[in-house]
Amino acid sequence: MSVQPRRVRLRALAKINLSLKVLGKRSDGYHELRTIFQTISLADRLQVEFTPGRGTEIGLASNVEIPNNLVVRAARLLMERTKMRGAVSVVLEKRIPAGAGLGGGSSDAAAVLLALPVLAGVNLELDELAELAGELGSDVPFFLYGGTALGLGRGTELYPLPEPPAFRGIVVAPGIPIATAEAYQALKRELTSALQSPMINNFRALSWLLRRGMSRQEWSAFGENDFEEFAFRRYPPLAAIRRKLSKAGARPVMLSGSGSAIFGIFPRGQDLRRLCRTFGDGLAEPFSFVNRARYRRLWWRSLREHLQGETWPPRSRYA
Repeated sequence: MSVQPRRVRLRALAKINLSLKVLGKRSDGYHELRTIFQTISLADRLQVEFTPGRGTEIGLASNVEIPNNLVVRAARLLMERTKMRGAVSVVLEKRIPAGAGLGGGSSDAAAVLLALPVLAGVNLELDELAELAGELGSDVPFFLYGGTALGLGRGTELYPLPEPPAFRGIVVAPGIPIATAEAYQALKRELTSALQSPMINNFRALSWLLRRGMSRQEWSAFGENDFEEFAFRRYPPLAAIRRKLSKAGARPVMLSGSGSAIFGIFPRGQDLRRLCRTFGDGLAEPFSFVNRARYRRLWWRSLREHLQGETWPPRSRYA
């Protein structure tokens, strides 16, 4: 008797950084960060299929060829650690621009970590998933939570924050590659005192604004990304995009991650799709903020036929 495959269709959401401060280099070679992550509606699309079996097989079909793809690495790591056996097949439609600071690859990897155990009947706790996610990359753990979160250390130490309104905006990804190592080197950061540094005081102010509710104007005053000075100086087209977004009424306009995507937040009622078209075909996309509650609902809806109740992380009915 043949074993029927179990499959799901998923959306792996992108992220932006509402603030990103680089304090200095750590003894392990990473940089000490203070960042605020935010999930947005821009998303990759995945179909994940699992067929129980005796062996281990992982296949990936993608519309974009990405060497050492995190999707395969996530599936392999998960199967090795849990002794999971069977065939995994993933079809990936990339819609989040790669290498733009929007976390597309990290979100895809987290999607596999959340969905594959459900299909395979293996229930893992959130801290177990977070440990695996941290091995795959600094941004991957955030996508196990979604919404608005404070990221410390190299970004893997995460704490939920009060969430801003459902702001709308556009993100422009001009396809300019910025090497992460080059961006960090340009900062020339020494170790910084968290108690005395003005950058920490500014970051703290933004965090408290989130707690009581934040307007676009207040965020414009406090939201900062330490990579912007380097990126806009080194790559003039990025500075031109920032000026265009600002002239169109965006507040704030910021680089996401170490770039090169730039996003702007707009008031309600603005025709964002029309504005996107002025940047050229496929370079700009509209988005809205996605909070934690909505993030979890998206997952529960996608995995519904394989779930045992609405819990987080999702629990498999096959376990």
